[in-house]
Amino acid sequence: MKIRGVILSSVFLIRLLLSLSVLWLTLGWKVRKTRRAFEIQLISQGMTRKDAKRLSAQYSKLKNEMLGTLRGSIFRSG
Repeated sequence: MKIRGVILSSVFLIRLLLSLSVLWLTLGWKVRKTRRAFEIQLISQGMTRKDAKRLSAQYSKLKNEMLGTLRGSIFRSG
């Protein structure tokens, strides 16, 4: 009975890790697309490319903060 519990726990842990990695990849891809679209929109409205990049960098900063919070909650509870 204990072996079955260990196997089931391992399966659920692997599924969780796979789901988190897919989430991480998807979030990274979406942030890149969003940043680029935001920069294009700002540049088309007359803002300089340098300023547009500086403003769009906030999307990456927010993504990193979200992932840091998620990592912190995982490792704190473990």
